[in-house]
Amino acid sequence: MKILVVEDEPVIREMIGDSLAKWGFEPILVSDFEQVMSLFSEQAPGLVILDINLPKFDGYYWCSRIREVSKVPILFLSSRTTPMDMVMAMNMGGDDFIQKPFHMDVLMAKINAMLRRVYSYLDVQTHVIEHQGVLLNLNDGDVSVGEHRAELTKTEFIILNMLMRHAGTIVGRTKMMRSLWADESFIDDNTLTVNIVRIRKKLADLGKKDYIVTKKGQGYLIP
Repeated sequence: MKILVVEDEPVIREMIGDSLAKWGFEPILVSDFEQVMSLFSEQAPGLVILDINLPKFDGYYWCSRIREVSKVPILFLSSRTTPMDMVMAMNMGGDDFIQKPFHMDVLMAKINAMLRRVYSYLDVQTHVIEHQGVLLNLNDGDVSVGEHRAELTKTEFIILNMLMRHAGTIVGRTKMMRSLWADESFIDDNTLTVNIVRIRKKLADLGKKDYIVTKKGQGYLIP
């Protein structure tokens, strides 16, 4: 099982990673603290270890972002020791809290207990598609890159969802329109072009220009 470790102190991060590996887990160690959600979506971890004091955005923020798309267990790890910090961690969606300094055996025991408790009845699923830093939220239909988001219309969402699910493969215009018709979004060839232009504009505004490539006479491709 993969465990995502979001800890900005390198020594502690590496120690946790080594201990997780010894216990048979696959540690995913975050070093770029602006790409937590991208890494979460790519790796689909079974548990997250999350520090509170982090560069730019704190652990509470990342916990709330993860909770938008997943019920994966989150264990807060922090030098903050006030009751309010613990209450805040739980209110933001955390499942447990351990204070620094801590004994590694205690941390491992908590992790194993959480996994036994959670996975005995919970099927954890993420509700995002990620490709090349672009995240498509399947719950609310938003698309985001880093901390920037854009809302999609229903038709734009269906189109981008299809292209991202078939990344690396050309998706024909006829196939797109048939999919939209099946969803009762009755569009013609010109309307499809307009929607592609709108999606490209939104992606460009998010810093992803040329994310969708036109294959003349064939369709569209996300490389």
